[in-house]
Amino acid sequence: MEETKKTLLDDSFTSAMALTNSGVPQVPDRYVLPPSQRPALGSSLGTTETTLPIIDLSLLHQPSLRSRAIHEINIACKEFGFFQVINHGIPSSLVKDALDAATLFFDLPVEEKMLLVSANVHEPVRYGTSLNHSTDSVHYWRDFIKHYSHPLPKWIDMWPSNPPCYKDKVGKYSEATHVLHKQLIEAIAESLGLEKTYLQEEIEEGSQVMAVNCYPTCPEPEIALGMPPHSDFSSLTILLQSSQGLQIMDCNKNWVSVPYIEGALIVQLGDQVEVMSNGIYKSVIHRVTVNKDVKRLSFASLHSLPLHKKISPAQKLVNENNNAPAYGEFSFNDFLEYISSNDFIQQRFIDTIKKKSSP
Repeated sequence: MEETKKTLLDDSFTSAMALTNSGVPQVPDRYVLPPSQRPALGSSLGTTETTLPIIDLSLLHQPSLRSRAIHEINIACKEFGFFQVINHGIPSSLVKDALDAATLFFDLPVEEKMLLVSANVHEPVRYGTSLNHSTDSVHYWRDFIKHYSHPLPKWIDMWPSNPPCYKDKVGKYSEATHVLHKQLIEAIAESLGLEKTYLQEEIEEGSQVMAVNCYPTCPEPEIALGMPPHSDFSSLTILLQSSQGLQIMDCNKNWVSVPYIEGALIVQLGDQVEVMSNGIYKSVIHRVTVNKDVKRLSFASLHSLPLHKKISPAQKLVNENNNAPAYGEFSFNDFLEYISSNDFIQQRFIDTIKKKSSP
């Protein structure tokens, strides 16, 4: 890790936040996207008039209304791979505390954050910029701190000690999202006609990676992105955002801006659910735009099976109607191996495990 830090420092590691704080009037060349990949802010792209699903999770706990919520989740997963949830059970105070702790972390002096810098995707705690500063051909206007978060006692001592409140505030939010994830996976399994306990044991033993992102104000948001189009490796990603910036690709391949809803959390299907459902549900392709006037923070809580546990299409979904498996099996570790040696922007990881006969 010390070698990795040295390499990054020798390569003039510069965070997006440092560039913003220095008052650069335009983005450096390494952040400029090819014209075809630019976000077309202010055009019809990204402002498609689509009603995005908002699901009231309190219905799941009311026996007479649970089936309605399950049906709404089924439709949202089939049409978008995405939905927003309200009445999700995580107190607004926990959410505010987590965002406050993240703000304090990213406001730390550069030297303090550099103690955690790494380009190694296997590191359980790492600070960085872009996707991977040492390998990205085009850079993205983002700083991040990522850390494993479940089981919390195993990892929390490795988390940042500065700011002093970070472990406590982000730890409580991490635990709350882990509980929410279990409820959501049950509902998604049920919506597929599986037992709601399907994957329960694997989820309890599984991993949680918390990616805390800072998208500073950007002088030229129309030619840069905070994150490129991608899908998540996880089963589900539960996303907290401080303001609008997320865009998802709909079934017509249009970019749709996800509105900011006070108190809501965003649920995105990942590659593991696409494989488990044998393609009935699709993982959502999404990207992040940046803003000239507003700094955006987000917490992406990525939940997956244990590191080496393989996931494959659910047997029940393969056998019914003579459906053949459309995907091979894969693990979280397989994904990490792939992104450490491949450009996952050029080819999505999930495309490498699709069977040749699948669409």
